[in-house]
Amino acid sequence: MPGDTAETWQPYRYTPSTILAAVFLFLFGITTLVHFFQLFRTRTWYLIPLVVGGVFIGFIGRLSSRDNNISVLGPFIIQAIFILLAPTLFAASIYIILGRIILLVDGERYSWIRQKHLTAAFVAGDVLSFQLQGNGGGLTSGKSTVAIRLGEVIIIVGLFAQLAFFGLFVAVAAVFHRRLINDKPVKKHLSFRWFRWLRFLRVFRFWKRNTNAKSTSGRPTSSAYVTNTDSAAAVNIDELPWKRHIYVLYVTSILILIRSIFRVVEYIQGEDGYLLGHEVYLYVFDATLMVVVMILFNWVHPSQITEVYEERMRLREGDRTMAGLELRDTDRTEMDASERGRSSVEHGRKVLV
Repeated sequence: MPGDTAETWQPYRYTPSTILAAVFLFLFGITTLVHFFQLFRTRTWYLIPLVVGGVFIGFIGRLSSRDNNISVLGPFIIQAIFILLAPTLFAASIYIILGRIILLVDGERYSWIRQKHLTAAFVAGDVLSFQLQGNGGGLTSGKSTVAIRLGEVIIIVGLFAQLAFFGLFVAVAAVFHRRLINDKPVKKHLSFRWFRWLRFLRVFRFWKRNTNAKSTSGRPTSSAYVTNTDSAAAVNIDELPWKRHIYVLYVTSILILIRSIFRVVEYIQGEDGYLLGHEVYLYVFDATLMVVVMILFNWVHPSQITEVYEERMRLREGDRTMAGLELRDTDRTEMDASERGRSSVEHGRKVLV
């Protein structure tokens, strides 16, 4: 407890279970190794945060905490930080997966946020949450009461930031899903003018494009209106495997939200709180939920989205190439006919002379 001597200080408020630590070390180890294999086989590099988040170092730290005293301070810090931050890394990949789904169904016109801005905006929030929780986690491992309390407050702020961004993300995904099914494009994308203060990061670059062109309905076209209807005819969403992936996205997002709410309550209760004093809740509301997230992405791997999208792009590029060749052949035929016509006229003139 804070204020204890080095001989009596205990980092945990209970005696850590080595059996539970070993079980979850095994589970996370298996699913992470499978993810590593899938990552390199499919080259889905945007899943690197998910794979890194599943690295089981945190449970190695808990497994090493047999003696609940100053000697396990190092393993305690490792498990506290790695287990706390893992869902933030999961969230980063989840944000990118939604962007890939939008590309797959050519559905940017159904999303509140443009696909190119969606990933950048939510990953920026994720980085903010990661930094806050990481810094707070480092402070909570200290022996000073002030440092521990300050660390808990910083972690709570980071968790609330994660909840806010993740809640908005789920809302964006749900609205996109509903509008896609009902074929109701948004009239206006969400404005990001309030992100201008982040320009120094060179992450967000926003500009307006004005045009006097008219849409088919007679309404002026601008960057605020979504008028990409030609591509809609080329994409049959019923033939694309997007539904299973967006449903997995919902399930994993809800699991991470539940875990984040648990962590907020845990840290609000403080050092002497009921949740922080009972190990079972860590495994029920954190470790179990996160290993389910990992296994779900093993089972329904997002590489299918990338593969189908790239195949469609190759076919579309092939169609464009064929259309270009046909147009070139048509132009060549017309030019040959024109040349023959001119030659006939010239020959006629020579005969008359």
